[in-house]
Amino acid sequence: MLNFKNIALRRGSRVLFANTSFTLHKGQKTGITGANGVGKSSFFALIRNELQPDEGDFSMPPNLEVAHVAQETHAVEQAAIEYIIDGDQELRQVQQAIIAAEQADDGIKQAELFSKMENIGGYTATSRAARLMNGLGFKQPQEQLSVSSFSGGWRMRLNLAQALMCRSDILLLDEPTNHLDLDAVIWLQDWLYKYPGTLLLISHDREFLDTIADHIVHIENQKGEIYTGNYSAFEKMRAEKLAQQQSSYEKQQREIVHIQSFITRFRAQATKAKQAQSRIKSLERMELIAQAHVDSPFNFSFPEPGKLPNPMIKLEDVSIGYADTNILEKVDLFISPGARIGLLGPNGAGKSTLIKVLADELAIKSGECQFADTLRLGYFAQHQLEQLQLDESPLWHLQKINPKATEKELRNFLGGFNFKDDKIFDPIAPFSGGEKARLVLAILVYQNPNLLLLDEPTNHLDLEMRHALSIALQDYQGAIIIVSHDRHMLRSVTDELYLVANGGVTAFDGDLDDYRIWLNEQKLLTTNTGNTPESPSINKKALRKLEAERRKQLKPLYDAFKKADKDLERYHGKQKQLEEQLAETSLYEEANKAQLKQVLQDKAQVDQALEETEMEWMELSEQLEESKL
Repeated sequence: MLNFKNIALRRGSRVLFANTSFTLHKGQKTGITGANGVGKSSFFALIRNELQPDEGDFSMPPNLEVAHVAQETHAVEQAAIEYIIDGDQELRQVQQAIIAAEQADDGIKQAELFSKMENIGGYTATSRAARLMNGLGFKQPQEQLSVSSFSGGWRMRLNLAQALMCRSDILLLDEPTNHLDLDAVIWLQDWLYKYPGTLLLISHDREFLDTIADHIVHIENQKGEIYTGNYSAFEKMRAEKLAQQQSSYEKQQREIVHIQSFITRFRAQATKAKQAQSRIKSLERMELIAQAHVDSPFNFSFPEPGKLPNPMIKLEDVSIGYADTNILEKVDLFISPGARIGLLGPNGAGKSTLIKVLADELAIKSGECQFADTLRLGYFAQHQLEQLQLDESPLWHLQKINPKATEKELRNFLGGFNFKDDKIFDPIAPFSGGEKARLVLAILVYQNPNLLLLDEPTNHLDLEMRHALSIALQDYQGAIIIVSHDRHMLRSVTDELYLVANGGVTAFDGDLDDYRIWLNEQKLLTTNTGNTPESPSINKKALRKLEAERRKQLKPLYDAFKKADKDLERYHGKQKQLEEQLAETSLYEEANKAQLKQVLQDKAQVDQALEETEMEWMELSEQLEESKL
C-alpha cells in the first residue's frame, strides 16, 4: 500500500501540488497524467526516497523492491544480456555469495545458496533476459554485443529490459514507449498486463493507458486526484466534473453580478446601507469557484491544400535499399488524393526507408517512381528536429519560409502551438524534445502541403498535443501516410493499412488487433525455422508454405485468444458502466430498491465472468508463449 496524505511538493518557490491525498493498493496499475511540468516525475522521486514532501506524509511498507528505468546508460563493454540480468540484484548477490562460498570451500553454505538460487529462478535468468530482449526488438546475435555498441534509443530499451528483469513489488515507468516501435509497444503492453506487482505509469499513449491502467492519478491546478478506471473512463468523469463546475461557475457569476448591482445601487442610501453591507460581507465570504479551463493550449488546423494531383506519387516494380542490399523489392504503390494510409511492419523491415523514398530523400535502385508536378510534400521525421537552427527562434524559422508575413500573423499562428509571448523570440537550443517536435510540426503545417509523410510524429508529444494533432489530421483534406507506435493516432486518422514485411509492401487485410496476431505468428516462424523472414537461407516459396501451415495449426488457439481478448474488453466496459450506476446516490433511495438489487446482481455476474475470462486469457497467453519456445 502506498499512502499519500496531504502531500505538497515544491520546485524552488513554485508549488507543484498540494493537499493531495490518495492510496494505491497492492497490484493496482495506475496511470499518472497531467501537463508537462506539473510534477508527475516528482511522485516517482518521492517513492524512491529521492525527494521528501514539503508538507504531509508519504508511507509504504518496508523492504519493498522498487524497480525503475535508469535515464542514463554508460557505454560499458559488458554484454547486453548480462547488463539486463544485472536488473535482478538479488540474483547477482546470490551469485557473488556462491563464488565466496566456493573460495572458502564451505559446502554447507554452497548447498544453501544453490537452493536459494533455485527458489528465485536464478537458473532461468538467461532465458528470461533473452525473452525480454526479443520482446523489445533485439535479435539473438545482439545478446552478446557490448552495451557501448548500441545507439542511445536502443540503450534505453536495454534499461527498460533491466527494470523488467527485476522481480519487483513496485514498478515505476516514465514514458516507456518513447523509444519503442509499435511491435515493442504491443509486446510491453501484454507484459505489463500480466505484471503481478503495483505499477505506476507515466505515459502520453492513451491506448496504452486504456489497456493497462485500472486507476488514473491526474495532476492539474496544483492538486492530484485519483479516478477509478482506465484513461477513457477518467476522461469521461473529468469532462462531466468540469461541465458541472462550469455550470456552477456561470450560475455563481450571475449571482455575483446581481449582488454587485444591488450594492452599487443602494450603498449610498441610508435606508438600504445595512442591507448593502450585508451583501458585501456575503460576497467576501463566498468561495469563488475556479472557472473550468478545459480548452487545450493547442489550437491549429491545416489550411485547404488546394490542387490535389492524381496520382500524387506512383511506384511501379520498385526496389529500395542501400549500396548492394535491397530492403524492399517489387513495390507497387499508387497514392491518390484523400489517401489515409498507416504503415505497419516489424522493426527494420523498411517502413522509414519507404517514407524516405516517398519524401524524395532516397533514390530507388530500380523500377519507376513518378511524382506529380503539383505535389507539395510535408515530411516529418525525427532527424528534422536535429536540423532546426538552435541559436534561432520559432519566429525566425517561420520568417525564413515567408519573409513577407507580419509578426502579428506569425505570432497568432505560433500561439496555436503554444509558443506565446516572449517564447517566440527565444533561441530553441534549451527547448525540450516536445517543444522542438511542436515547432517542426508548426513549420510543416505552415508550408501547406497536399501530402503528409509522418514518421513517428507523436514522439515527445504530450496527450493534449497528440489530441490536437489527431483532430487536425482528421480534418486535413490532403493525403496522409503515417508510421506511428501510437495506436490511437493510427485508428483516428487512417482508413487503410499497408504491411511492410518480408521484403515487400502489401495491403493489410485486417485491423490493429489482427496485426498483433500477425506479429505473434511471425515470432513463431522465426523461432521454429531459426531464420528471420528476411533471411536468404530459406526460399520465399518454402517460407510462404511454412507460414500457411503454421497459421493453420495455430488458428484455433489464436481465434480463442482473440475472442478472449475482446470478451475482456467487453466485460471491463460493462463493469465500469455498473460501477458508475452504483456511484449514483439516487440509486440508494427507497423507491429504487428493486433497481439497486438488479444492478448488484448484474455486477456480481459481470465480476465472475470477468474473472473467468481473465483466467482463460492468461492460460491462452501462456500456451502461445510456450509454442514459441
